[in-house]
Parts: sequence; C-alpha cells; structure tokens
Amino acid sequence: MNRRTFLMGSVAGAATAAGAKAIPSPNDTVRVACVGLRGRGTAHLRAYPRIPNVEIAALCDVDESILAQRSQDLEKVTHKKAATYTDLRKLLEDKSIDAISIATPNHTHTLLTVWGCQAGKDVYVEKPCSHNIFEAQQVVAAARRYNRMVQHGTQSRSMESMQEAVQKLREGVIGDMYMARGLCYKWRDTIGHTPVEAVPAGVHYDLWLGPAPKREFTRNRFHYNFHWFWDYGNGDIGNQGVHQMDLARWLFGVTYPTRVCAMGSRYMFDDDQETPNTMVANFEFEDGGKKKLMVFEVRHWISNHEAGIGEPVPGQESHGVDVRGLPTKAADSNTVGNIFYGSKGYMAIGDGYKTWLGKEQAPGPARTDKREGVEHFSNFIQAVRTRKNTELHAEIAEGAISTVLIHLANISCRLGRTLNFDASAMSCVGDTEANELFTRNYRTPFVVPTITS
Repeated sequence: MNRRTFLMGSVAGAATAAGAKAIPSPNDTVRVACVGLRGRGTAHLRAYPRIPNVEIAALCDVDESILAQRSQDLEKVTHKKAATYTDLRKLLEDKSIDAISIATPNHTHTLLTVWGCQAGKDVYVEKPCSHNIFEAQQVVAAARRYNRMVQHGTQSRSMESMQEAVQKLREGVIGDMYMARGLCYKWRDTIGHTPVEAVPAGVHYDLWLGPAPKREFTRNRFHYNFHWFWDYGNGDIGNQGVHQMDLARWLFGVTYPTRVCAMGSRYMFDDDQETPNTMVANFEFEDGGKKKLMVFEVRHWISNHEAGIGEPVPGQESHGVDVRGLPTKAADSNTVGNIFYGSKGYMAIGDGYKTWLGKEQAPGPARTDKREGVEHFSNFIQAVRTRKNTELHAEIAEGAISTVLIHLANISCRLGRTLNFDASAMSCVGDTEANELFTRNYRTPFVVPTITS
C-alpha cells in the first residue's frame, strides 16, 4: 500500500484501540464541544441535545457576542451551563471532552480537525473538510495516525432515501450509468462593496484569520460572505455544491477523475466577490475501462427547475411548499440536486429520489423522506462509542475525495485550462502552476502540518 492509498483510499477498517479512550457504554455520557456557533453551527447546537446521553459540555467561538448568546440559548434548553472558549487550543486541554464538532469557516477546518485529533478527540467537521488538496490529504492522515473517528458534514449520506437510491442504482434500475450531473442553482444576491473598518469589539480577528494571510477587516470578508473569497472559501461549488458533488460521486460509483475542465466567472454583479458565481465543471472518469462523465453546474440567479427538483408540490403552490415538504419563498428559484443518466432511464435526487424508465419515461421507484437534522450527528456518536470508523456514513476519507474534486474544478477555472489528473501521484500531469495551487503559504503559528504515516 503506497502512501497516497493510505491517505486517500477507500474507508479503512476500524481504528485500533491504541491512543483511544476506553469504549464508552451506551449509558455513558459523550461530552461534545461545539466550535463555530453561527450559521451551520446552530444545527450542531440543535442536534446534540436530542441524542440520548450526549452533552454539549463546551462552546467555542472567536466572536464573544455570539458565544455569550449561544451559551444563554443552550442553557435554556439543557438547563446546564457549558464552558466557553474563544481559542480552541485552550478547550482541547480539557481531558473530559470526548469530541469536537466544527462549523467554522472553510479555511480553518483542516487545522482544527488536526488539532482535535492530536489532542485525542474525535471530530465532526463541516464540509468541505479542507481549503485545498494538501489539506485533504492531511485531514485523513491525522484521523489514521491518531486513531480518531472523523465524520464529514455531508449529511445526505445519512438519509435513508439516499442509501436506498444507491442500492437501486447498483441494482441497475436505470441500467448502465454514463453521465451524472450536479445542480447548484441558488439565489445569491450581490454582496456589494464594504470598506475597511476597525475590528468589532469582542472579535478575536487573529484567531478568525488563522492560516490565512493577514488582511484588514471588512464586513464582506467576515461571517457568511467569507465563502466568496479565495483566502477563506471555495465559492458555491465548495459551499452548497459540496453536498451535490459528494452525492454525484457516491451514487455514480467513482473516485478521482482523469480530466477536469471548468469555466466560469462573476457575472452580472460588480462587488467584492472573488469566486465565480456561475461555473460549469466537467469531470471525466475511467471506470473499469469505461469512460464516465460528470457535469457540475453552479448558477447564482434566476434559473429553471429540472426533473422536478425544486418545483412546488402540485396543489400546494400557494402554501409555498416544495417537493421536499419545506417552505419556499415566492422569489425562490433554487434547484439543488443531482440527475443520473443510464441506458434504461434516469434518476433525480432532491431530499429523496425519483426515477423515470424507458423511452416512455414511465415513473419508476421513488422515495421522499424528511430531514430530521439529527441522523448524521447520531451516526457520528455511534462511531464514537463503538470505535469503528466503518460505521461512519461519511468517513473522512470519502469526504476528502469529494472535496478534492471541488478544488480541482476551482483550479481549472482559475487557470483557464484542462487538468490531467494522476490520482496515483496526487498531481496534475505536467502542470507546475496547477500543482502549486494544491496548497498555500500558512501564517505562523497556524500552520497545517504534514502528517506522516
């Protein structure tokens, strides 16, 4: 087994007991620390109190006002006061913490995960698990070296409908698949321009910047809009799109592509955004001697629905409910999902799946289920207890592969050319400039280390 296979291959077997805590029984309390408390972090705070024998024992955020508010909110629900921190390194000194649950900006995901693994904590890390390809390798290596359970935040893998959809495709419900599409059409308004200003009181900006270059503070570079800057985010293909990328790769049954070609830019708006708001990326795979094509599309404005994805339920349009049973806005034109094409028909993925078979496109097997919002976290806690990473629905090695595809698409788009990717060497063949974008210059002391096997 070469080093690349060790770091980035398919899910490895159960972690050994070396370096792990004693296996907790189902009645033992698992103590979790939530790190990053805005946006997606609120889902973490809602989920863990719903899991039996799980306690949110600590909270961590670099914004003291958010930290104080979330602490108060959590205490009202659990009737317990969690410890609070602004610096994860201090939190990790607490030996009683079993796991950390990370929902910080993309550029800190890998470093915080590595720190957690080194401190003997299991880790749930939001998507994408890395800011670049080098980090995708290190986050898997850290999980292996320190024998940690690391779950990637691509929670669709814990949906029963998605697991059933995989089974149906493997059984050949639509025949031999030759093409997959990922759709990320989300209404994204302009972010405008924001001036340089003083760092808000209570914000530990140096900790927020972490590995990224030192820059003066602006509102657009902070909180959610960080997604649209290369220093911290990966555009919408790495924000919302990572879910559809992961589903496309999983259901399509592929790992790394041999060729990647992406084109896109910022259209319509003149604002501070750096990442493309519209992109089309093409991935070609060699699968058992057969070529397969995956197309991924990002759009930021008004768009049509496809294959029923995003369309309101007939008869319920006035109630603003979509096919997933979720409320919609009148101006909402989001179409987020996947379509798979085969020799016998096609399958569409939203929060469930539908199939259409034969030339007549007759309705085939279908299933819709609601997201409860807790399944993926429960799956993580289960693995924390059993010490079997094979039980994780989104084990970090799988998340890392999906994340690498996102980075390859962004690199191709930024350089304006096709990449020929060699997975065995984890590099773009004959393209020094592309390979240089696999990593970044890290700001001391927030350096992502190279983890050796």
